Amino acid sequence: MSKASSNALRVILEKPLVLCIEDDAIHLILRKKVLEREGYNVIGVTTKEDALKALREAPVCATIADHMLRGTTGTELASEMKKIKPDVPIILFSGTLPQHLTNVDVYVNKGEPTATFLGIVRDVVRRYSS
Repeated sequence: MSKASSNALRVILEKPLVLCIEDDAIHLILRKKVLEREGYNVIGVTTKEDALKALREAPVCATIADHMLRGTTGTELASEMKKIKPDVPIILFSGTLPQHLTNVDVYVNKGEPTATFLGIVRDVVRRYSS
């Protein structure tokens, strides 16, 4: 491996890895682009099964999940995710506040400005990495 390739790989690995779960492919692509532009590596998935697999296999430092997902909810998914990696923070990103936020570390309303959303993600990742 060349020195340039090695340096590029190190920069990629130093970026925080965020798992983003959204069953609407267009919203997932947009959210992923916003997070990547902010300096994160992002694994984007559309199903509960893919989310749990990615969480098991990758060094994820935070997850961002929509609440209304096909076949499940963000809070149900959070419960399963905490069984796999209890220390990885879960951000629930939804237009509707669920009745219960059990196993959710932070709730962000989809109506929040992008800068506010990114500030919350940055704070959550910083706390996890400390």
